[in-house]
Amino acid sequence: MTSKQHRHSLASLHAAAPMAGSTATNTLRTGTATNVNLKYLSLITLTAQNAILGLSMRYSRTRPGDLFFETTAVFMAEVIKLMTCLYLVFRDEGHDVMRWRRTLHETVVVNWMDTLKVCIPSAIYLVQNNLLYVAAGNLDVATYQITYQLKILTTAVFAVIMLNKKLIKIQWFSLVVLIVGVALVQTSDAKESKASIHEQSRVKGFTAAICACVLSGLAGIYFEKILKGSDISVWMRNVQLSLLSIPLGFIVCLLKSYDGISTKGFFHGYDLFVWYLVGLNATGGLLVAVVVKYADNILKGFACSLAIILTCVFSVFFFGFQLSVQFCLGGCLVIGSIFLYGYQPKSTFDKASQKV
Repeated sequence: MTSKQHRHSLASLHAAAPMAGSTATNTLRTGTATNVNLKYLSLITLTAQNAILGLSMRYSRTRPGDLFFETTAVFMAEVIKLMTCLYLVFRDEGHDVMRWRRTLHETVVVNWMDTLKVCIPSAIYLVQNNLLYVAAGNLDVATYQITYQLKILTTAVFAVIMLNKKLIKIQWFSLVVLIVGVALVQTSDAKESKASIHEQSRVKGFTAAICACVLSGLAGIYFEKILKGSDISVWMRNVQLSLLSIPLGFIVCLLKSYDGISTKGFFHGYDLFVWYLVGLNATGGLLVAVVVKYADNILKGFACSLAIILTCVFSVFFFGFQLSVQFCLGGCLVIGSIFLYGYQPKSTFDKASQKV
């Protein structure tokens, strides 16, 4: 190679270097922008799902007209969830019908022992969902939303017991703050000024909410343990859950609401709003499962806190909810406990690397 050719080659390399760097920079910026957009989408989705579901459930149990049977609503939500998850599995299998049927048969039927493992969380979720309707029908929506945050406590306790998870001191402290906050909310004199036409019991609602929190923590950790112990997709696991929940749900309908269903019909009290609520219950959790992986603990804390604030604000306008100082103090403690529990202090290694 002549000196002239050598100089030309070096010039070409120097010219190409900025172009390659520019391409890498643009790719990095695009990736960063995408992550930011996904985080904002996660925040909006999680906030909306938390707030809208609570408000909708409360309205469905307090509005004028015939009350629908909550057992049938839970049952229909499981049917819709099963259909949705079956489609998602079908999509994961490349829209190949034969492959989809083979995967379902191998996972659900051939590995029937594995399917039976899902019976426990399936039954627990079914009872929990029925209890949530009872809680929403007997507690004002703001109190219901805040009280249901006790699922953080029950989930943490079951994680320690079943998964041997280690909680740091600030997390234990946050759980104490959470209990104090919920206690203040429950004992406050805040209430809805617009009286419901249906009979309500605060004690019954609180008991149902507490039981639902315990069941939520137990089922969630058990389900997490099952997911970690296998390579089966979340959608397929939800198919197994629904396949078991549907017959159990039908039995619950007969045991609890047989007289009403036999005389008034299975879909008594149903209208467009009830069908919307059923669909929200069925797909809301699945939607959160998709976006939650893009949300860190701080973002999830923001979403939950925003949902509580929005619920309180909207309940004032729609349900005539009257706030009190004690209720606001309790709500602030609950919101603070959510952030404290999600806080992850930097490790010693991280601190040392920053000093270098």
